[in-house]
This record gives sequence, C-alpha cells and structure tokens, in this order.
Amino acid sequence: MKKFRKVLDGLTTSSPGGTIGSPSCGSAAGTPTATPTKEIDVQETLVSENFQLCKTVRHGFPYQPTALAFDPVQKILAVGSRTGGIRILGRPGVDCYCQHDSGAAVLHLQFLINEGALVTACADDTLHLWNLRQRRPAVLHSLKFNRERITFCHLPFQSKWLYVGTERGNTHIVNIESFILSGYVIMWNKAIELSTKTHPGPVVHLSDSPKDEGKLLIGFESGTIVQWDLRGKKADFRIYYDEAIHSVGWHHEGKQFMCSHSDGSLSMWNLRNTTRPFQVTFPHGKIQKDGKKESCKPILKVEYKTSRNSEPFVIFSGGLSYDKAGRRPTLTIMHGKAITVLEMDYPIVEFMALCETPYNNEVQEPYAVVVLLEKDLIVVDLTQSNFPVFENPYPMDIHESPVTCTAYFADCPPNIIPILYSIGAKHKKTGYSQKEWPVAGGLWTLGSHTYPEIIVTGHADGSIKFWDASAITLQMLYKLKTSKAFEKPKPAEGRAAELVEEDPFAIQMVSWCPQSRIFCVVGISAHIILYRFSKYDANTQIVSLEVRLQYEAEDVISPSENENNPCFSESGSQSPQTHHQHPASPGTPEGNKDSTPCIKVKDRMVRVPPGYQAELVIQLLWVDGEPPQQITSLDINSAYGLLAFGNCNGLAVVDYLQKTILLCMSTLDVYGAADPYQRLTRSPRRNRQSTSEFCMRGLSNFYSDSKKRIRTSYQSLTELSDNQQSIDMERSKSPTSVHYSTSLHNDPRILPEPVASLRASHCSPVFYLLDNDHVNGHCTSPTSQPKPRVPMGPEGPRLTRRGAGRPPFRKAQSAACMEISLPVSHTEGYASRRAMLQQLHGVSMYSHDEHHTTAPYCWSERESRENSFSRSRSSSVSSIDRDTKEAITTLQFGESFGRKSDALPTPCLWVGTSLGVVLLIPMSIPTDNEERMEEPVTIGPSGMVLMLKGSVLHFSFLDCMGALIQSPHEVWRDLNAPEDPDRPRRRKLVHFSPSSSQDNYGEGHLAVVCSEKQAKVILMPSQSCLFVHNITESSFVLRADVVSVCNSVCLACFCANGHVMTLSLPSLRPLMDVNYLPMTDMRIARTFCFTNGGQALYLSSPTEIQRITYSQEMFDNLQEMLGELFTPIETPEAQNRGFLKGFFGGNSHNFDREELFGETSAGKGSRSLAQHIPGQAGMEGMKVAASGVVGDLARARIALDERGQRLGELEDRTALMMTSAETFSKHAHGLMLKCKDKKWYQF
Repeated sequence: MKKFRKVLDGLTTSSPGGTIGSPSCGSAAGTPTATPTKEIDVQETLVSENFQLCKTVRHGFPYQPTALAFDPVQKILAVGSRTGGIRILGRPGVDCYCQHDSGAAVLHLQFLINEGALVTACADDTLHLWNLRQRRPAVLHSLKFNRERITFCHLPFQSKWLYVGTERGNTHIVNIESFILSGYVIMWNKAIELSTKTHPGPVVHLSDSPKDEGKLLIGFESGTIVQWDLRGKKADFRIYYDEAIHSVGWHHEGKQFMCSHSDGSLSMWNLRNTTRPFQVTFPHGKIQKDGKKESCKPILKVEYKTSRNSEPFVIFSGGLSYDKAGRRPTLTIMHGKAITVLEMDYPIVEFMALCETPYNNEVQEPYAVVVLLEKDLIVVDLTQSNFPVFENPYPMDIHESPVTCTAYFADCPPNIIPILYSIGAKHKKTGYSQKEWPVAGGLWTLGSHTYPEIIVTGHADGSIKFWDASAITLQMLYKLKTSKAFEKPKPAEGRAAELVEEDPFAIQMVSWCPQSRIFCVVGISAHIILYRFSKYDANTQIVSLEVRLQYEAEDVISPSENENNPCFSESGSQSPQTHHQHPASPGTPEGNKDSTPCIKVKDRMVRVPPGYQAELVIQLLWVDGEPPQQITSLDINSAYGLLAFGNCNGLAVVDYLQKTILLCMSTLDVYGAADPYQRLTRSPRRNRQSTSEFCMRGLSNFYSDSKKRIRTSYQSLTELSDNQQSIDMERSKSPTSVHYSTSLHNDPRILPEPVASLRASHCSPVFYLLDNDHVNGHCTSPTSQPKPRVPMGPEGPRLTRRGAGRPPFRKAQSAACMEISLPVSHTEGYASRRAMLQQLHGVSMYSHDEHHTTAPYCWSERESRENSFSRSRSSSVSSIDRDTKEAITTLQFGESFGRKSDALPTPCLWVGTSLGVVLLIPMSIPTDNEERMEEPVTIGPSGMVLMLKGSVLHFSFLDCMGALIQSPHEVWRDLNAPEDPDRPRRRKLVHFSPSSSQDNYGEGHLAVVCSEKQAKVILMPSQSCLFVHNITESSFVLRADVVSVCNSVCLACFCANGHVMTLSLPSLRPLMDVNYLPMTDMRIARTFCFTNGGQALYLSSPTEIQRITYSQEMFDNLQEMLGELFTPIETPEAQNRGFLKGFFGGNSHNFDREELFGETSAGKGSRSLAQHIPGQAGMEGMKVAASGVVGDLARARIALDERGQRLGELEDRTALMMTSAETFSKHAHGLMLKCKDKKWYQF
C-alpha cells in the first residue's frame, strides 16, 4: 500500500481563464500543484498486480457458421465459423469459445467420441487436434497439408485413424494419437477403373461400412462411388452415376445406402446389385402436363436413420423445385409415407440427426435433428409427430434485430433480475417441445464469486433487451419495444416510398437507473423516451414535449444581428405540446416541415402491459426546413426529476415530473461571457437549402453515395464479406474520405469546392471542420502538417446531396455491421480522432486538439502546449476553424459546488463539449415533495471550469478520501399500484453528499474529468487542478469510465489503437496498458463499455458479445467459473449381435487398423505432403512456453531440489540393499555350515 500526499494550490482567481492558466496542471501523471495551502491524505490501494486482461466468455450466435459436430456420448455440440472460431456448447452454462491462430475457416469438425478431443479441418488445409479435457481447450497437434486440399474427413467410432479426402481425389490416413501421416494411401487412379478417362473429382464422402469396418465407401463429386477393401487394397465395386453426388447415408445393416444428387433426386443402392439403383425418387419433383418432371434444386445432404418401432427417417435439405421462386430454405423429414417440410428463416448451413447409439451398425433411433442456419441454431424434436422445436437455452437471438448500442451494469440491486424475469416470462413464445434440451453435456456450477449483472442491448427496430449476465452466463429477461409509443408510418407510393425511413426507431443510446428503475432511450429520429417500471398494467396517455434546438452560427453576419440570434428558448417550445403535432409526410415541401417532429407520438389513450411504460416523449423539431440534429449526450437523475440532453446545436434540460422544458439554449449561450473562442461572423450562405440536403444522415449514412457498400444493412453484410476484393478496396480507403465523392480524389484536375460552401453544405450533428487529416485520400497522423485546400470558383463540382424534403435517415446502421479497417501501426499513422468519432456517433466530430486558436484571454505557455498540437496554421485556416459548431458530448448530474464561493454542495449539471471545455450549471430544486411538483426549478449557468485536449467523455466524483460518490436517486415506487391510505406514496430520495463521510463539511470533493486525450482531477469548489495525465498522443480515447475494482476505484480507458488502460485515482498513475484489441472496425468502438468488478464487453461480431476482464482477482477465479466440457462417462456397450448374425454378417470386429496402417506395415507418409506441427496445450505447453531468467532459475532450483531428493532416495535404497545382501550372506553361510556334512539321503 503506497501513500500519496498531494498538495493543493488554493488559487482562487475569479476569471475562468485564471483557473485554466494556472501552472498547477502538469503534463505528467501525478504532477502536484504548487503553493501549498492545505493537504489531503489519500490511501491508494490499487497496484499493477491487481490487473490482468483476458477474455472470459462469448455470447450469441457463432458468426458465419460453416461446420457442425456432435458427441452422442458426451452430448456436446461444436460449431465452426468462417473466421476460424469454434463454439462448444453443452448444458446451460457450458459455453466455450476457441479460436484458430490462423483465422482460416473451419470446414470440418470430428469429435473423438467420449475421448474429450476434437479434430478440426481448416481452409488452410491444416488439421488440428483440440484437447477438451481442460476448461480452456488448446491445440495438441497440427498437421499441415502442402500439396493437396482437404475436402472431407471421417473418423470411425473408437478408432485412432482419421480418413482424409482431398481435392485431387486421394484418401490419406492420419494417426490421431501422434498426428503423423500413414504410408497407406488410396490414390484416385487406383480407386477407379483404368479404362476411365476422366478424373472423378474431389472426395465428397468417406464412411466405413456398418457391416465390415475393413470396407471404406468413397464418394467422388462426379458421381463415382467406390467401395475400397482396405485389407486387399482393391475396389470391391464401382458405381458410375450420371448426376453429381453431394452426400451418402448408410442403412445400419450395411446392405444398402442412399445418395443425394445435384438434380434433387435420392438414389437407393443395394450391395447385391450395384449396376443401377433399385430406387430413384424426386421428393419435391412433380410431373408436369407434358409428362416431364420439373427441375429441382440439389439435395445438399441426406441422412438415412432407422428406428426400431417405426419406419426409417430420411432427412435432407434442399431439393425444392426451381419454379417456386422466393421460397424459404427447407428441411424435409420423410417418415414412412409422411413427408414434412420445415421452412427455415435462413439458409441451412449443416444439419445432423442425434441418435441414441454411437455405433453405426445398430438401430439408430434418432430423437432430434440439429439444424445450423446462417443466423440461427434450432433443434427439432423427432419423437413427436408434429416435429416441434426445442426452446433454445442459449442467447442465440442477440442479433434478431441488428445491435446498435450496448450498456453493462454490474452490482445491480438483487431484486431487479427476478422482477424483470417475471414480467418477461409472460411474453415468451409457446409451442416448444416439452422435452429437455438434448445438448446437455458438460458440467457447470454457480461459482462463489457472482453478483447480479445486467446487459442492455438496443436494436435497429427500436427494441430493447435486458439480459441476465450473472455468473458469466446470458439469459434474456425482458424485451421492450419502443416503437409502440409512436404511430405506424404510413406506406408511401412512388418517389415518396424511396424517402421513407427504414429504421426510424433505431436506438442510439440508453440511460438506466436500476435503483429507481427509470429508463431513458435516445432514438435515431432525434427523440427521447422516458419509461417508468410498473408491475401493473394501465391505461395512459403519453405526454409529448417538442423542443426547438437549432443554432446556425453562419447566420450571424454582424454584431447587431447577433443580438437577434435567439437561444431558442421560445415560449412556444417551453410548454408541453401533447396533442398538436403535425408530422409532415416525406413528400411535403420544405416550407411545411417547420416545427414538426420526425415521427408521430400516439395521441390517444393506450393500454400498456406490466413492465416499462412510456411516460414522456421528447422530440426535436424540424426548423426552417432542416431536420433536427442527432442527440449526442444524455443524462437523467431520478432524485432531481430532471433529464438533460444535447447535440451540436446546444443543450436542453427537461423537468419530467412537471413535464416542462427548463432550459433550451445554444452552446454559446451556455458559455455566457466565458467563451474561450473567437467566433467570427460570416456572410449569409447563398443556398439555404444545402444544409438540409446533407444533414443528419443517421447511423447508417456516415458515408457518401460512392461508398455505400461499407454501410450496407445487416442483411447484405454476409454478401459483402464474401467479396474479399471489395472489402480490401474499401479498407484501403481513409475513413475520413467519406465526405467527398470519389471523383474528388481520383481526378487530379478537380479540386474541392470552397471550404465555406463545404462547411455550409454539411450541417453535421456534432461538429464539422476543415479536414486537415485528409490528404489525397489517406489518413495521416493527427500531428501531421495540414495542407491548405485551394478554393474553386462557382463552377466547381458540388457534392451529391439529398433533396430538401428528404427525411433525415435511410437505414439504421447497426453497430454490428460496420467493417471499417483503421491503421493501428504507428508507422502507418493512427486514424484521426475526428474521423473515427464521426463514424462512431454517426456525426462529424471536432475537438479542441484540432481547434487551437488565439483565445480572448492569455493562457500560460504550459497550458497552451498542453491543449494543442504542434501544427502550423495560416490565419485563413484558423478563421475557418473558429466558425464551427460545438457539440455537447457528455452530461452528468450530481451534488457539487456551482461556484468557487459556494460553501455547501448543491445540485449541478456538468457539461462537456467537443472542444474539451467543461461547464458547470448549478440548479435550485425545491426539496419538499409538494413544492417540487408545483414550484419551478431554477437554472443558472456559472461559466467554464476547465479545458482539456479532445472532446470530453466522462465525469465522476470522489470525496477527499478517494471514495466514489454515487449520484443521488429516488427509491422506486409503483405509480400504478393501488392506493394505500395508511402508506401514502411519497418520493423517497437517497443522497450521497460529497461531504457526508468527512469531518469538515465544507472541505469539498474531487472531480475526475476524462477527454479523448487526457484526464484531470480537480478540487471543488476551488476548481484547482490536482493531477493531469496525457493518456495518449498518437491515438484517442473512445470509452472512459470510473469503475470499482478490488474495493477501490480506477479510471478505465479504451483507445482507438486498441489499448486498454487503467489509471489510479486520484493520482492518475498508469496501472495497466495492454495492446488488446486492434481497431479493425467501428462495431467495437460503438459497443465497447466498462463496468464495475473489472469487466467490460463489446460486440465482437454482428451476432456475438465478447466479455473480458481486467481484474486479476477475476482472472484467478475464472477457471472455477467456467464450465467443464468433458465429464467421465462410460461408453455404452455394443449390442450382442448373436451367433448367426455375427457369423453371416462379416468379420467387422476382427479388423486391426494398427496392423494395416501402422508404420511397420504401411511405412511412413511423405514428409513433403504433410508437415506435423506440435501444439502447446495445457500446463505442459505453458511450461515449455515460459521463458526468462527468473523462470530458468526457478526451474533450475526445482530441478536441483528434485535431483537431491532423488539422490537421497537412491542412497537410502542402496543402503537397504547392502543390509539385505549382508543378511542374505549370513543366512546362506549358516545354511552351508549346517548342511555340509549331511549325506544326500538325509535331506
């Protein structure tokens, strides 16, 4: 435990510039202030040893699945993906994710049944053997094929020899134990007849005969089928069929098999007569009027399973006729004469019948079918005639609608999870199979280190999902549909249909107070919905407030006209507007769109079910034909009854108890006289329409029309990923090039239009600035020298813009579908912070590190260096920079000191802007319950507190002992509960005063402020900077939060270059800095969030949530929390076949593969064909991988101790042997003396 004693400077300069200009703010971590006046003692308990970063568990559906396998004895399921990942699933809680280092797609999976191992074949022609007998599986062996491509794998039950088919038509055999290639090879030219002139094609099927394990059935793609005698090394029979083969299924007796073909047919073959099939059927092919069968799609896979008490099951995918276009993918189950067609929502990737026995020569008795779809996993119950599906216990529907935002809450109130579950259980789907989930393998127990955790996901369709994330599991609790608060958009025709918003209810951000159960949602249509929780249904009418929050600095052309520029606190917008809403249709002229919201709130009484019920909707209005800007920040406080939000135009504060607007002003008006920037006047724009044409693109329209491939919707994301060339082309482009058409960069004769017109034509939701980081279409370092843009005449090219009446959004871009590649190497240059955050928030961003101008007051030289980059800017460029909008990037309610002279804390609103400025707004709130509902709340901005480099991201408050101060909140009360005269419903507030735990009430508190570039700790009310730390110079912070770890607090940061950092509080010492996650796409940036307990999460793929921990304590307990994949289970015994069946059924049990494929008989395989790569799995691999002098010394010491111990044992054994030898010698000598004089007959 290290004790830090820091000194306060006590500077109480009245001007805001004096505080910022004080020399107390150093650039290094832990730099204290000067001029000691008083001191505080802070015991910091966190050290670097308390932090360790690692992945914990992954939830959701495996993204882009490719392969499927099932262990019928262990009852665990494995799913391979295109990105090289493997998900192994068992009973609820048993969910493991593994990743191949190569990242190659997994083509085939084979369990070593009941052996705790898994074989994978990847697209890079490498076989891997995974050890599943440990909680975190690892690769034991790898075998890389050099000259041939792997197309099929087959591992017989209880065999250690793996059959591998290749693209050349050859079949190789691999020893699973040693992972060495056998010298036994079945060459394609030996398998087919010598008279055959064509190549049979790749191997598409391998299986051993149920009747005789010494017979291997080989299926080639061209339609050739060969049964190979492994002992005799010759073909028993060859079948040449006209149609290509996709799969083969055996009857359990081994006398016949079934093939699926490319023409939609199924052929049945009998081993007694292989000249032609004895049955050919087209299950979905009908005979047309002309007598011909209609053409059908290929049957990609068929399974032929027998049942003891009924007809066999024939299960296949595909085979539908071509004439019915638009039909969904199907799985067909033929049971006797009954044919059942199950339509699927997504294409079928693979399916597999689950059977009672692992032996292929016994009656199979299938009881379920696992169907792996492109975006779902379902299991069909075969034991019931209507074939219902099982209820999936895994969270496979996270991506039901694309995820647009996430929130993570640890240490929630313990009663919130049962309440949400009870409400959500009433709306669950029915019709599932009543039987238990068949994938029930593994073992998982609830660990001792668990606490209530909830994950909230927002989606593109406006839905909100609450998930129980306790004990590293994930289970959906409750689903909320925000679209029910609005009227359904009316269908449009003609041109209007193209302008209708596709996802007008998409969620941008959420704010939740678990204690008061108040939930707030920000939507993409510039709307906010406030929900209250109730256990009772109710009839209610949703109150709607309409806010005019519009500000145009460009309209200011002279000081006299500046006085006429309002702060948009108009009287008409100050009162609730509940019933008078006139949303314009997409085709209405621009002039009719003034003072209308984007979507219409229901203006009638509605019946709301128990759960979260909408109480208030706040909507930003169109102003002068321009759509409202997106909301960029939000905070709500239940104790104050206030809600604050902001965007690039300004700030608004709403009293949701009285349903009134308290404050609605531009950012400049919030500054008052303390504005640190010179905002120069400009002449009015020539074309007023241009701003609305390009304005408010929405989450999906970050990019120009020439780059729409990247921002495609979730449905087309798979198609995009298939075209690797297009991905590489898009990734080679700069993220900052999205503001310009392609021709601006490709044609050297064309130069950008004048900066002034470009500025006017792009009214961004947050901030727009001259793109200094964009040089010839490449993203350069933020510290690079800017190149001035050459103005053009009026005849210059214009950007493609939207029409004036076009609605603000097209398609809500999910956080899951953004695949933007950003450079992470320092030599390539980090992506600029403005470009990243433009895509991160759906807006164009700007921050102080790109806007350093001559301030109206004099900064100290040290502060100037700290808050600016070393860039040479001309006067013309600086004047352009000064005329830009400033966004409200973060808000925080709390008890603080609004002014330096305040002696007691009061309710305050902390405001952070994109220029790195921190503003403080004190408020006066009536304390009495009755007065609170009647008396107004007064608000008075007090000016600027301090300035940081980069946009402000986060506020938190500590007391002078270093403990985190929680925000005050209201105790939850159900407003719809029946009235109790004995216990009237009154508001109960819980306050956490910054001085409640301190002896001196007026001592103040600490404020932690983090921006994209640095963090500062200031003392309130003196506003003195105690500590400052520059977090990053070459990158910028995307997420920051003050979290609780190991009974203390720290500042956790996630940077755009992939670094995860933690800093101590209040001294801001670096505790951890790990280069964890390269920023390859914007999905991670949009969804990354920290929480208490040393945990975090992000959307690792469009369908999966990855949780991580940065706590050493949780890392140590992780093995206990994870489930066990392998449990010791006795292998079921094979059925007694009987004497006659065994005598006439072949000698399958007398087949010795070791004798046939071993090195003594078959020799070694070709080293040039396959290369063995030993794996480093488990503790042995860790020991081998351990390096360093300390490890070597420790191992040497242990070896010496063991050697000495062994020498001591050897010495003891030698002495014992000598004693025993002497005793034996004495006994032998005595016996000799006794018997030497006796005759032979005396014995």
